[in-house]
Amino acid sequence: MLELQSIAKRWTPKGASPRVLLQDINLQVQPRETVALLGPSGSGKSTLLKIIAGLEAPDAGRVLCQGQDITAKPPERRGFALMFQDFALFPHLNVQDNVAFGLVEQGLRRNDAREKAQTMLQRFGMQPYARSKVWQLSGGEQQRAALARALITEPKVLLLDEPFSALDADLRQTLRAEFQARITSSPMAVVWVTHDEAEARSVGARGFRLVDGRLLPVW
Repeated sequence: MLELQSIAKRWTPKGASPRVLLQDINLQVQPRETVALLGPSGSGKSTLLKIIAGLEAPDAGRVLCQGQDITAKPPERRGFALMFQDFALFPHLNVQDNVAFGLVEQGLRRNDAREKAQTMLQRFGMQPYARSKVWQLSGGEQQRAALARALITEPKVLLLDEPFSALDADLRQTLRAEFQARITSSPMAVVWVTHDEAEARSVGARGFRLVDGRLLPVW
């Protein structure tokens, strides 16, 4: 289980006074549960994801996973996966090596990591593109590769930051259903950030909106 306890964060715009971005954020996300976070740009959604991932430190509060305080634990030791809206695939690596990257970082031999990547790509229908450069893929194919890379490490928590914002409406709907099916088949806690309420309601068992730094339940 992922748990946030009294998370707070202030932000100081250049040349301006500090303002409260997050205040007294409390949230629990169970394994196999997807929670949707709504809010306009600048509301603090992405900052909250970065705090969960360990990419930013909160000013106050704690992040716990399976009952253990991981607030000070570096990102690479949390066992979490984060998918950004711009895919964050490595342009100098082919699709197979992008998917294998996390396993290699965990210490798995490169050949073994590539074998596992091939299996994962086959599950996603992406095996024919294994040796392709990522810039040769369509937007939907890049997102499938990014999700395959995220899931191959069997993360405890999956964090999705506006994963479909750059795609057209039809493709968003197709990938949303595909992602849901693959996510619910894995024992992960999932936090899905979006500004699209229809998308949030379709993916999230529970939904919250960030308003003036506070997390308010929507459903």
